[in-house]
Amino acid sequence: MTIPAATASFHGIWPALLTPLKPDLGIDLHRFGLHARALVHAKGCGGVVPFGTTGEGPSFSVDERRDAVDALVGEGVPASQILVSTSCAALPDTLALTRHALAIGAHGCLMMPPFFLKGVSDQGVIDCYRQVIDGAADDRLRLYLYHIPQVSGVGLSRKVVETLKRLYPQTIVGIKDSSGDTAHTLALADAFNETLMVTAGHEPDLPELARRGSTGAVSGLANFMPHVVQRLAGRPDAPNTPHDVSRVRLLLAMLGPYALTPALKGIMAALSGEPGWLRVRAPLVALTTDQMHTLQHALKPIALDVDVD
Repeated sequence: MTIPAATASFHGIWPALLTPLKPDLGIDLHRFGLHARALVHAKGCGGVVPFGTTGEGPSFSVDERRDAVDALVGEGVPASQILVSTSCAALPDTLALTRHALAIGAHGCLMMPPFFLKGVSDQGVIDCYRQVIDGAADDRLRLYLYHIPQVSGVGLSRKVVETLKRLYPQTIVGIKDSSGDTAHTLALADAFNETLMVTAGHEPDLPELARRGSTGAVSGLANFMPHVVQRLAGRPDAPNTPHDVSRVRLLLAMLGPYALTPALKGIMAALSGEPGWLRVRAPLVALTTDQMHTLQHALKPIALDVDVD
């Protein structure tokens, strides 16, 4: 694989940040910044990704998201190590967040198609991306496509990816496939790995992607087990890789009965001793006390390689 010049700085693990909340359900900006800074500076992550689906991005306003990204920079996270998820239901909001990311010098933007209307055509999806890219009108923009159809209800077909890459060869630099469909993810890598950074949200797929030339990953589990995820993405043929894959599969199976973000926040609360991590924005619902007890009991045999601040 020849890594595109625009994505040469995308390497290593980029946690899809969970968003800590205060009792009033506003963003806990200080804890948000401390968490991101620890991941980048103390735990060796390549960067961080705020306000994706793991981070409840669509549940926060444009102003909240801008202020929180500014807080990350204020806490010492280099803007060049922030990949901002700018996805919103309304394109003007996506454009506003994209312009803000450009203004602070962020690494790039991660964008899924507008997700309110369903049954849209490939042309409609292409038009959405074109309006944001043309509206930003900035050659510095580096855009990562975000495919998570089980959440957004709107997928990215191969035609959409090919068309956008042809129209904006310097702007479209990567795609994050969080479909959980291993065959689809590997097909994307085989089709585009010469020109795009292809990464997966399903951590067990990372070793095979690495064998196909991927140099990084965006991962929700990396909020609390970055070293394990780093091994999966960076050392696919190491002797302990099958064991790490088995542990991650066991963890994901354990999380299956729960809504993912509340469960991940439950793990953060359990490992850090900070119950504030449990808070989520509606329509998500925080884990109950009984669910937390069950979760903590189930975590014991997994032996997570963790170091939570």
